[in-house]
Formats: sequence, structure tokens, C-alpha cells
Amino acid sequence: MKGMVGEMKDTTKLKVLIADDSLLSRRILEAFLAKREYKAVSTNNGEEALRLLTQEGAPRLAILDWMMPGIEGPQICRRVREESGDKPYVYILLLTARTERADLLKGLEAGADDYIAKPFDPPELHARLRVGRRILDLQDKLLAASEELRFRASHDTLTGISNRAAILEILRREMSRQQREGSSFGIILVDVDHFKKVNDLHGHLWGDAVLQEAANIMQASLRPYDVVGRYGGEEFLIVVPHSNAASALGVAERIRKAISASVISAPKGQIRVTASFGIATIEGAHRVDMQQLLQMADDALYRAKQMGRNCSEVASRLLAPSSAGLVEAAPVSQGSE
Repeated sequence: MKGMVGEMKDTTKLKVLIADDSLLSRRILEAFLAKREYKAVSTNNGEEALRLLTQEGAPRLAILDWMMPGIEGPQICRRVREESGDKPYVYILLLTARTERADLLKGLEAGADDYIAKPFDPPELHARLRVGRRILDLQDKLLAASEELRFRASHDTLTGISNRAAILEILRREMSRQQREGSSFGIILVDVDHFKKVNDLHGHLWGDAVLQEAANIMQASLRPYDVVGRYGGEEFLIVVPHSNAASALGVAERIRKAISASVISAPKGQIRVTASFGIATIEGAHRVDMQQLLQMADDALYRAKQMGRNCSEVASRLLAPSSAGLVEAAPVSQGSE
């Protein structure tokens, strides 16, 4: 049990790579790190150090000897910086007996963050490692903040799904792919029925809860490659790649039934809502304007509303290969339980 606790604590320590061809130097560094908040990962050559620093889950701190067999410390720094891409930053300390200013500048220009003279002074090394750790922590916070900003820029704050700009961009991309591949493709416009009545009777907070529940149901009901976004107000747009009219209708019906079966308990009573669906598809290799496809889905949604709501309507004009481009077809509808 004692050993297990020790192992659990060890996993919280920050990994530090030690790369030095001197066994004595490695053992001294390993003992130094073991007494502090670090976990040592050691190697005696430059090639292995480079491999460890460029793989997934690489140590975030590294102490590299300047002179090693194969690849020397400054070369490792340069290669790590060149191959970093979008990987987490690695803070690198060069351990060197060189004290000439030109040599130290060479190491820094190669990508090292700092250096420490051999033989190292323990308090100094500890302080420099703590500086590196603070820099890594700050960078992680900046990256997290940047990721949060990117998420907020592309996602609806209420429902957490893609916002209007993001779902339309996804639609553009998928339409471009469909045109290249000549595969079938579809979209579904969804509108929550009588949503204003929910707000009027239960208040906007419970109206928000209805939209959140609808978004959750849609996400849970979609296939892995389908995407849903909030189109505006109580309207949602679902992009369904590799779908013809029949399969897109199947997706819509699955969602429609799940929404109509959902119940939200509110202070003024249970809230039950339904939704109407407008479906438009492209079948075959045909270039289509995005606005035209959206208009077809919107027209189908309008018909679903006219049919009494809580139903799914497929656009009466199915886009398919033909000399005219648009082929008239009988409306397809389903629902209204």
C-alpha cells in the first residue's frame, strides 16, 4: 500500500529529461531531482534525447549536456524547435563547461532557454528549473485562454454547439467535398414549435433550458460525422454528409421523436415541445449554390409548419444530375404523431 501511494505521488511530478554521456553526472542530477518536485528521465546520447523530446508526452523540461555522442546539445535544441509544431513547449537548459560568451550565445541562438555551468551549483540549478517551470505554466495558461477564445468564437454560448458562422463554414467545407467526390449530401433545418409560448408562459430561463435540451438531443441522435449548429433563435442547422433524401429523413425523424418525447419539469408545470424539420439534399456530382440549398430546406421547413408542425418535410426539388440540374419530385413528409 505504501508503494502504491508513492507511485501515485510520483505521477504528479514534472518530468525532466537528463541527457549526459557521463554516468556520474547523470546519477548526481537524478539524485538532485528526486529530492525535489521532478521525475528524471535519463539518456546517455543525443539521438535518444532527441527522440524523447519529440515524441508524444515528451518531458517539458530538459537538461542537456553540450557535448554528447551523436548529436550535441545545441543541435538537439535546434531540431526540437524545428519539429515542435503544435506540441507543448519544452524548456531546455544547456549544461556546459564552456564559459566563452560566443559559445553561450551559440547555444541560446540554437534554441536553448538557459544554461548552467559544469559542475552545477544545486541552488542555482533549482532556481533555474523553477524559472523554467513558471514559464511553462504561463504558456499553458496562455494556450488555454487562446483555446477558450477560439471555442467561444465558434460555439454558441447557450447550447455549446457550433454557432451560425461555424456551422455555415462547416457546410461550405462539406459541400466542397461533396462536389469533389460526387457523393450524396444533405442538410436539415430544425425549428422548435411554438417557442414563443414557452417563453411567455415559463420565462426566458426555461426557454433557454428547452433550447439546451433540444441541442443535447440532436447531438446524441446524430451520427459521428454529422454536425449541428445553432442557426438563429430557436432554429438549428444540421449538416448530414453522405446522405440521400431517405437517410436524411431518417436522421430528422429520429431527432423529432426524441424531442417530442422529452419532458422538462418547470415551476409552472411540465414543458413538452415539438420541432419541425426541413430537409434538402444533393445527390450525385452536381455543383450547387449554398444559398439555394438553404432556401430549399427553408421552404421544406415552411411546409412542415403548414402541415401542422411536429413533422419532417423533404424539399420538393431534389438536386440530382440532369440537363436542367433541378428535378421536380413529389414532396416527402413524415411525422405529426
